[in-house]
Amino acid sequence: MTEPKSSTEQGPIDVRRITQLLPHRFPFLLIDRVVEYEAGKRLTALKNVTFNEPFFQGHFPGHPVMPGVLVIEALAQASGALVQLSASQDPNQPALFYLVKIDKARFSRIVVPGDQLMLEVEQKRTLRRMGLFWGQAKVDGEVVAEAELLCAERREG
Repeated sequence: MTEPKSSTEQGPIDVRRITQLLPHRFPFLLIDRVVEYEAGKRLTALKNVTFNEPFFQGHFPGHPVMPGVLVIEALAQASGALVQLSASQDPNQPALFYLVKIDKARFSRIVVPGDQLMLEVEQKRTLRRMGLFWGQAKVDGEVVAEAELLCAERREG
């Protein structure tokens, strides 16, 4: 049985390591740190929401709100990080995972500058190079968004 790996056991998985796991870069990388994970099962990551985020300029001037689709994207990126941290892939065969389906999405509260999103994802199953995940985004322990995500692998090269 695989024991959960956490920041206290192996040091934090910071943004430098995350950029080795995911293809996303500024301004679209939406994970700042992986707090803990259990390979093939679950992962908890965080996103510090700051007033400097480029989307706040237009969403909405004078009343900044993080777009819900970006909260879902952050959950998808957390799912991708779980896949990458769980896999023993050949570095000469890089794989990318694409978000192909979102189901059961619900939004409970707006996310504003100063919030810290805790992104919790659980891998429900794997089928033919696809992974099904359940994710919740929380602020101060309160669920702000949740969704079921289906991601598909595509090998490059």
